[in-house]
Amino acid sequence: MTSMLEGADNLVARGTEVGVRVRGLDAAVTAARGRLDGARLEAAEAVVRRASDRLRLSADHTVVALGGATGSGKSSTFNALVGLELASVGVRRPTTSWATACTWGSNGAGELLDWLGIPPRYQTVRDSMLDTGREPNDLNGLVLLDLPDHDSTEVSHHLEVDRLVRLADLLVWVLDPQKYADAAVHDRFLRPLAAHKDTMVIVLNHIDEVAEDRRAGMVADLRRLLDADGLYGVTLIPVSAIEGIGIEELRRTISQRVADKAATRARISTNLTEVTTSLAAANGEVTPPTLSDRDRTRLRDAVADAAGVPVVTDAVRRASLARTRRATGWPVVSWMSRLRRDPLRHLNLQASDRELVSAVRSSIPDAHQVQAAQVDSAVRELADQLSVGLTRPWASAITRAATTGLPELTSRLDRAVGGTELGVGRIAIWARMVNALQWLLLLTAVVGAGWLGGLSGSNRLKLKKPMIGSFSLPEILLAGGLVLGLLLALGCRALVRRTAARRASRADERLRAAVTEVTHALVIVPISIELDAYRAVVEGLRIARA
Repeated sequence: MTSMLEGADNLVARGTEVGVRVRGLDAAVTAARGRLDGARLEAAEAVVRRASDRLRLSADHTVVALGGATGSGKSSTFNALVGLELASVGVRRPTTSWATACTWGSNGAGELLDWLGIPPRYQTVRDSMLDTGREPNDLNGLVLLDLPDHDSTEVSHHLEVDRLVRLADLLVWVLDPQKYADAAVHDRFLRPLAAHKDTMVIVLNHIDEVAEDRRAGMVADLRRLLDADGLYGVTLIPVSAIEGIGIEELRRTISQRVADKAATRARISTNLTEVTTSLAAANGEVTPPTLSDRDRTRLRDAVADAAGVPVVTDAVRRASLARTRRATGWPVVSWMSRLRRDPLRHLNLQASDRELVSAVRSSIPDAHQVQAAQVDSAVRELADQLSVGLTRPWASAITRAATTGLPELTSRLDRAVGGTELGVGRIAIWARMVNALQWLLLLTAVVGAGWLGGLSGSNRLKLKKPMIGSFSLPEILLAGGLVLGLLLALGCRALVRRTAARRASRADERLRAAVTEVTHALVIVPISIELDAYRAVVEGLRIARA
């Protein structure tokens, strides 16, 4: 809210922390929205809104509200403080539900009065042509409100009192000797507002109607009741608006609050403390949990296992092993091996990566059901781990965030794993070279065998065999082609295994990267959002309580 931040900035500029606290509560409410109880958040939002509006409107005025029951002398006290007959008293009191306002000082409070909801016809500026110019200016900046009677039978009066009690900077409760112990004012206002005792003044009016020897005892009895309400040390002043007893002391008390400008900050501060304490109780204050790299890895591995990554990786290893071994083996043996039953034939080793993955996963009974159950278990286990110590709303929020994407997670995993480039269909370059050499050696052996056969059939021609040492060249070609081919096949076996293992490892990395991308988007990010929101609420409440 722009106005809220402007009000906070104004107060920060004056060297006070109230604006910072308002910012903190606003941040906490924003982060907690949709997660904590709506009623608590609405109450906190109302405090933030009132505080920011109040700070934005005027830091030069102090709003003092006079509240009391019918016959307490509230309006006569108002008139005594003003020095003019502005408020109707006794039988002449109006039936309107509006409060009467009087302001002191030339610095207009029009915008503030509009915010308070006081109609212009009930507003009076104390400085007027009737003043002589010798009046004290100790009340400059005061906005004095005469509230409707809180015990009126009119509902509108009750609503107006309740509204202005929340907006006033200083509350002055006017009691009378006949009804100072009335439960209505104690139960409805004094006791619930005990936390605001520093911004309250209690006035015992009509003290002139009490015998002098009984006044001290009555004041002591009222003090006892106030202590029972939790208002320890609250300012208590016995007055008589008619006789003028205590009015000057009341005026000095109000004047002091107006002069030090502390009432506004104190009332806002107390409101912030109250609502922050309530919000902190619902939010919890444990150290914000952290989603560690270990948690991410554990979830990824659990989901990868559920998605059949180890099975696919092993299939890649076996497929690569079989294909590379055929490519590097002696061609005759490799060709004959095709005639035997191939244990990997159901994997369709000539298929593409996607077809291989599909074949492997379809070979697992109830793969999709098992996968969904295992993924659900892994995700909920992570959510439960991160929720340890958190209040129920946050634990529910984290679980909800973690599991909302589960229906989509399984299908996304299928697409991610099936669409990963595994490199199964490619033969390593060195294996192709060995394969070419094997065929060359086989061709050499065939040439040697054919040469020998030709020479044997032409013995009658007495053809002379070309000799190299003790062996003829055709024999060397035949034996060399066969022996070298077999030795080459045997010598490549270790390299074939390493190649298959390396290719399987590369496929595992790619598959797990694909799984990580899916789990990050559908599980990690939603959980992180909730954890960040929880941290924001905890930090905002910490600032608001400062």
